[in-house]
Amino acid sequence: MTNQYTDDDRNPRVTDEERAEIRRLHAEGHGRNEIARRLGRGQRTISVQVDAMGLSFDRTATAVATEARVIDGRARRARILEGLYEVAEAELGYLRRSSPYPLVEVSAGQAVRFEAERLPAQDRRALITGISTAMTAASRLEAMEGDPGIADAASLLTSLGKAFLEAAGPPEDDTGEG
Repeated sequence: MTNQYTDDDRNPRVTDEERAEIRRLHAEGHGRNEIARRLGRGQRTISVQVDAMGLSFDRTATAVATEARVIDGRARRARILEGLYEVAEAELGYLRRSSPYPLVEVSAGQAVRFEAERLPAQDRRALITGISTAMTAASRLEAMEGDPGIADAASLLTSLGKAFLEAAGPPEDDTGEG
């Protein structure tokens, strides 16, 4: 009698009856995962046996599903890209708005609302950083789509973002305390 088990006794060898069942289920059109489930075997074990028998699985359904995921991914990136552009436009619009700017500070645990003719330096810098970040992320998403010339556009947007940050300069001391 031949040893039915491998050296480690955790993975029993495939029997002739199992091979016949694999061949039968394959002929019925069942996929690797379904055959593995029915026989209580690992997917790799089924793949090895099918290869040894000179059989193969129809991958048409897999190809269709993969293409659908690619299309869905493109649509998701397009929605995210649109949102990033909206964020950048909204932040830029706020930065460019005419004064006064409505602001809120917390003093003694209470929100104090006031207006300022100019945004504090740290707020300007935060807006510019947000715009730059949104545009950089947008350019990277566009690059994923492989559009021609997108690398140049991404480089330009990154340069513009850095220029925005440099133009904002270091935060000013708007407290009046020196």
